Amino acid sequence: VQLQASGGGLVQAGGSLRLSCVASGRTFMTYAMGWFRQAPGKEREFVSAISRNGGNIHYSDSMKGRFTISRDNAKNTVTTYLQMSSLKPEDTAVYYCAADAWTGAIVRGTPEYWGQGTQVTVSS
Repeated sequence: VQLQASGGGLVQAGGSLRLSCVASGRTFMTYAMGWFRQAPGKEREFVSAISRNGGNIHYSDSMKGRFTISRDNAKNTVTTYLQMSSLKPEDTAVYYCAADAWTGAIVRGTPEYWGQGTQVTVSS
């Protein structure tokens, strides 16, 4: 079971980044996927979640309209994307992908599987 996140980096305020998370090792196409983030000195917070068929999507209020989650279900791997636009310095954090059989578990912050993080730094 592996969730591999990538795509982080340094970007100026107002810029965009797209994060990717490749899930492999299980039938993740039957799992909901999501993203969290943790800024220095702060608790990990929910960013977004997407159901297994993409029909049910949730965002944290502070990211609505700026972030877009999507997924690509392939036979053996699932890739989940987080398109981030109009980035702000307060979006600086380590971003983690996550998976669970139930979308609600991700929204509640208790997914079964966690990936490693990818650093996003937004300069002012």
